[in-house]
Amino acid sequence: MTPRPFEHDIAGQQVLVTGGAGFIGSNIAAALLDGNDVRVLDDLSSGRRENVPDGAELLVGDVRDEDALDAAMAGVDLVFHEAAVVSVARSTEAPLETTRTNVDATVRVLEQARTEDARVVFASSAAVYGPPAYVPVDESHPKEPTSPYGVSKLAADQYVRLYASLYDVPTVALRYFNAYGPGQPDGDYSGVIRTFVDQATAGEPITVHGDGQQTRDFVHIDDIVRANLRAATTPHVGEAFNVGTGDSVTVSKLAAHIQELAGSDSPIRTSDPRPGDIRHSCAETTDARTKLGFEATVSLADGLETVAGLGPAE
Repeated sequence: MTPRPFEHDIAGQQVLVTGGAGFIGSNIAAALLDGNDVRVLDDLSSGRRENVPDGAELLVGDVRDEDALDAAMAGVDLVFHEAAVVSVARSTEAPLETTRTNVDATVRVLEQARTEDARVVFASSAAVYGPPAYVPVDESHPKEPTSPYGVSKLAADQYVRLYASLYDVPTVALRYFNAYGPGQPDGDYSGVIRTFVDQATAGEPITVHGDGQQTRDFVHIDDIVRANLRAATTPHVGEAFNVGTGDSVTVSKLAAHIQELAGSDSPIRTSDPRPGDIRHSCAETTDARTKLGFEATVSLADGLETVAGLGPAE
């Protein structure tokens, strides 16, 4: 992949990105190549070798494997922990695997970071909140996750913050809302944009689960990378921050916008709602803005044009 320039103050660091062959991890790795030694640990079960940017060292291994993790973390200064089971459906089918990957491996990362005196930036998720009692959702919102994925992310999120207070490991948890951008695979709500684009460009019906009035906060990959870079240097460690735009869109409007951008005649159809699907989601971003100095800058209209099949960037 071709790195895009991002402003940051990270230099001379040995950086590890777990899950660095995946969508978000590979973009973080690419952003840090200039001035740092970047190492990627990925078992390539869902990530792709070609996603790893030229100049980064790829270690093929499972984050659950102690030997592989020990080797990957030797001498590191900064860890972006992105490796995870990320599919809600997969987590429901395989809760034990999800717990071992999302919770147990995270604790091992934290233990190694404690040994190496390294900072950890952790990929948490808005799934920790469960169905919102109110929107926008702030970081103190009740935590009632409704899937093994959400439960595992909440447990890991709490471990990450605990290691800061109990062991003085500098950690930050970033609760991503719905990520999207160029190079993203389809799957769940983060991948619904990719799915809609593929359907629209193939002339197939654009299929919306439920009535389409559910809302989501879609945040572009470039903004997610910026949030991670901010978290890598913030003095506000031991905290969790939402990473979203603070705006939301109905899934029906999203489908119509993609249909228009693709110049597609594909009909938009509704189908049965997905079990456990939350109705509305939108991030409260005040803490991220005031403490991290992060604010999303890519609008959904502009961001969609970066997705292959839609805009002039193709």
